[in-house]
Amino acid sequence: MILKKWEDLPEKIKNEKTRIYYNKLEKRKVSLLIKRFFDIIFSIVLLLLLLPFFVILAIAIKIDSKGPIFYRQERVTQYNRNFKIFKFRTMIQNADKIGSLITINNDQRITKVGKVIRKYRLDEIPQLINILIGDMSFVGTRPEVRKYVDNYNDEMKATLLMPAGVTSEASIKYKNEDKVMSTYILKNEEIDQIYIKTVLPQKMKYNLEYINNFNFGRDIIILLKTIVKVIHDEEKLVDETAETKEKIEEMSLRK
Repeated sequence: MILKKWEDLPEKIKNEKTRIYYNKLEKRKVSLLIKRFFDIIFSIVLLLLLLPFFVILAIAIKIDSKGPIFYRQERVTQYNRNFKIFKFRTMIQNADKIGSLITINNDQRITKVGKVIRKYRLDEIPQLINILIGDMSFVGTRPEVRKYVDNYNDEMKATLLMPAGVTSEASIKYKNEDKVMSTYILKNEEIDQIYIKTVLPQKMKYNLEYINNFNFGRDIIILLKTIVKVIHDEEKLVDETAETKEKIEEMSLRK
């Protein structure tokens, strides 16, 4: 991955706070190149090894419900660029048109096969294609939809200096995000606004810290932590949830 020159970056992400993170990444060009080399080699290897598994999941998805095998939603990646993400479909067809863009616990739109796929994060596997073509990386800020990116403050825009990722520290901490979001609905708050005002800022603390201290060795550690997290499938909410809930209660009292 080659970091563009500052003057070549999109104007929308150029600001004083983003410049601080850019200057640090500029000193780690070798790590960035190793990161991209790793993404290409291992995405190819995994795609070949998992091909039979792809076929099995594809058949299960088609038998379980009507609709395509893949869910191709538009997300935002490096340099504020739109791209189509590859994910195995886990919800009914056109689910994004009949509900929030955020999925909550026990969401009625999730299919039977989709519940199993989501539990073990198997829906993320097709993103190996996105990694191979350069839209994403194994580790990086999870790609958001445009409506959420448009709500980034100046510092959050620094996450757009690097490709979006399949996993991250924030993804590990917020593995049970659907359960967290389901508790917010009990507060009668509008789910998208709750995400933008409370959950997104909390996740961004981890994403910005990752960029601030980026090195390829840390990517390997995050990947290993993700594997352990998925295998153990801990059914507990993150510590940050308590802080977020307090914010929700404060918002409710203000209304």
